[in-house]
Amino acid sequence: MSVDLKTRLCAAVDAAFDRQVDFLSELTSHPSTRGNERSAQDFMARELGARGYEIDRWQIDLAEIRHLPGFSPVLGLYEDAVNVVGTHRARTGRGRSLILNGHIDVVPAGPADMWDSPPFEPRVADGWLYGRGGGDMKAGLTSNLFALDALAACGLAPAGDVFYQSVVEEECTGNGALACLARGYTADAALIPEPFAEKLVMAQLGVIWFQVHLKGLPTHVAYAGTGSNAIEAAIPLIQALHEMEHRWNAAGHRPADYAHMDHALNLNVGRIEGGDWTSSVPAWCVFDVRMGLFPGQSIDAAKSEIEQVILKAAQGNAFLRDSLPEIVYHGFHAEGYALSQDGSARAADAISALDRAHHDITGDTLTRTAITATTDARFFGLYADTPALVYGPRAEAIHGFNERVDLDSLRRVTKATAMFIADWCGTQEV
Repeated sequence: MSVDLKTRLCAAVDAAFDRQVDFLSELTSHPSTRGNERSAQDFMARELGARGYEIDRWQIDLAEIRHLPGFSPVLGLYEDAVNVVGTHRARTGRGRSLILNGHIDVVPAGPADMWDSPPFEPRVADGWLYGRGGGDMKAGLTSNLFALDALAACGLAPAGDVFYQSVVEEECTGNGALACLARGYTADAALIPEPFAEKLVMAQLGVIWFQVHLKGLPTHVAYAGTGSNAIEAAIPLIQALHEMEHRWNAAGHRPADYAHMDHALNLNVGRIEGGDWTSSVPAWCVFDVRMGLFPGQSIDAAKSEIEQVILKAAQGNAFLRDSLPEIVYHGFHAEGYALSQDGSARAADAISALDRAHHDITGDTLTRTAITATTDARFFGLYADTPALVYGPRAEAIHGFNERVDLDSLRRVTKATAMFIADWCGTQEV
């Protein structure tokens, strides 16, 4: 790529950056928690359509993806799970194709009074944009879009097909990205700008979600000794699961990407509820668990061990041994994914192209990292033979209070993404 084109692309990003921040503010103002993404997806579809992209907007049908590798089970109704894809078809078809993927769904904000400002009223202060989802990952959606805008401002378009994806369900199943694969969207590489501080993610964990259902024996609290407290019965089960967590983190179980981490796999009891009345011994309890997995670790084997651990702990409880817990899997059934294990020429070429773009913008070599979370990259890397590069801006307090994204970092990532697209896809005149 010529120095002149690099200069023009950077200038185009700079010229549009105020508009990009306004766009991010508008997108962040949509409270697109699970089941409430429709207004944000309407906004994305309008913006992509206004730019001339071919729009595909559809309601995910579980029947079309349930049989596919990587599918995660869901509980209850599956309404308002809407994906949006904007497609650029290259006129020449001589360049390599690319998926630009990002998720529109955000996690719940929690109590609004614990934020310094309302979570869905984004504000800019001291070089940061604050708001739920601004970092994770609506900033990435804007960097993908405005990188394409920068090429257009230079009178250019990618010389390969580009599929801009705004998907749902990343925060709980990944079924949105899977639905894109089922619909036929494949490419030579994928770029996902998750907010990992301008580093290239070389490995990510898998995740399993499950619920444990316990049934007790209700009685008046005055006669608590004759009942069985379902909430208290959960405590030894949780302790047993944490002991399993420590075993899984042992040095001998860690793959190379995580050899330096003492505790990469985290078990989290994210929700617990039970009982019906303060003065009654609770007759039921349900607790929700998230457990991490290393790349290459079998989901089926992990589930089997989880079930054995819970069963063994239950058999040590006088009541539970005759009323065994029920385990219900829902949400993430996600395998780990390691780009580091992709020895293909395409993966090497894609990483090199991103490394060059990052170096041109920052002057630094692209840092590689392994993360203790999961992303939608696994669908492309594991099930579509597509190297998936996760590289996005710096953000803080994602999933927490006062989530924020660094706007200077967003500007750099947008420039690097524009250069990466031009390098990877090639360019053609509009």
